[in-house]
Amino acid sequence: MKTNKLFFLSILLSILTVPVVEAQYGYGYGNRNAYGRQRSAVPQADHTPKKEDPLTAEEIVAREMPKLSEALELNEFENAVVSSILTKYVKQSIELQLLKLDADKTREAMENIRLNQKEELMAGLPEDKYNALVAIQQEGYKKSKKKKKKKKKKSKE
Repeated sequence: MKTNKLFFLSILLSILTVPVVEAQYGYGYGNRNAYGRQRSAVPQADHTPKKEDPLTAEEIVAREMPKLSEALELNEFENAVVSSILTKYVKQSIELQLLKLDADKTREAMENIRLNQKEELMAGLPEDKYNALVAIQQEGYKKSKKKKKKKKKKSKE
């Protein structure tokens, strides 16, 4: 009788330890490689993701024009004038970035581009719409700076 109990307990103990040993060493179950690590169910891509081409001046201006024309309530003529002026000077600034000049020369050239753009916009738009455009551009820059400050100042609760 004692041997039957002892035999039964030893078999029960061995049955209960088998899953623990398999979990420790990774034998058998699942999708495993030679080292016992589980493989990913998603196949791995052999190609690298494509780099997106940088936007052209026309694409940059086309993205911004609906917002500007709505905010400034531009008519078709004013919309075309602003679009052409912005496209011209965005092209110049992109070309300047591609030249990779010294910092001083780049800064000076950018100031000239901004000054020329300002003069053309003043000539092409009524004064009130020009002032509204300048205000919108300044608010856009301020909003991006405020967002950065909010991210930095997270409170601990």
